[in-house]
Amino acid sequence: MKKEKIQKIAENVLEYEIKALQNLKKYINRSFIKLIKLILDCKNGKVIISGVGKSGIIARKWAATFSSTGTPSFFLDAANASHGDLGQITSNDIVVLISNSGQSEELKNIIQYVSRNKNIRLIGITSKKDSILYKNSDMPFLTPEIKEAGPENIVPTSSTTTQLALGDAIAISCMVFKKFTKFDFKKIHPSGSLSVKLKTVGDIMLTGEKMPVVRENINMKKALMIINKKKLGVLIVRNRLGNTVGIITDGDLKRMAQKYLKFHDLELKKVMKKNPLSVHIETLAASALSIMNSKKITSLCIHKSKNVKKTVGIVHMHDILKSNIN
Repeated sequence: MKKEKIQKIAENVLEYEIKALQNLKKYINRSFIKLIKLILDCKNGKVIISGVGKSGIIARKWAATFSSTGTPSFFLDAANASHGDLGQITSNDIVVLISNSGQSEELKNIIQYVSRNKNIRLIGITSKKDSILYKNSDMPFLTPEIKEAGPENIVPTSSTTTQLALGDAIAISCMVFKKFTKFDFKKIHPSGSLSVKLKTVGDIMLTGEKMPVVRENINMKKALMIINKKKLGVLIVRNRLGNTVGIITDGDLKRMAQKYLKFHDLELKKVMKKNPLSVHIETLAASALSIMNSKKITSLCIHKSKNVKKTVGIVHMHDILKSNIN
């Protein structure tokens, strides 16, 4: 087989699927808006998604994407639905059935079950307006009739591509209107690489007794004892009101020892670095690391709200690096 022919076949498949997506875009209309509203209004139920064959695989992906973006959802196996799994569908749920033909035998029992319960809404995703699925759906959504890529128009390709893209469009639309943020995303993806990237300084900062905090009027001898005890190589300096007014590092202490003869008697407030850098508790750890690198420092103070002077924690470069953030 010639390389040129293989390339032509692949390009032809992609061209069919690109055209299918361009056609789908025309179907994002008032029906789509109604569909999104119906899902957003589902406050006390779940979104249950099902399909048969390749559409069933797409349905699994829909359910996974919905759940990970703030819309509680799960996949219902259409084949097992008639053998007891219909019991997973309860009042106030929304059932989404995906079928290009809208005539799949396995879906009929689900359609009948849902139709008997007025508190369960059915969304039908199909390309056939005269199908059982379209006619029996509370919210039918028509997808374009398209030609599948490949010989004889028999392999689900372009149709499943449009189904996949439609699911993403629905999930992201709901995500945006629910104001589902990257921090919400992180909460339900604690073990993923994305969660690592979304870690904030608040996730890894040191607080309470672990914070190396001292008063501004102590002498350098005592400061040296505390910095050695805390083992962070830095001290946060506060005034009598509890506001952070300065910072000093072990490097600063060494320089002071060389500069002043009566080093141990010096008050901390006279030699500390004033107005240390502080970042908000929701600052991404990766951003904090970037700040440290650019400023050539190893620690940052952490604050909440807009009160920069009220330090609630401290983050060290080593703690960020230990979290595999770079």
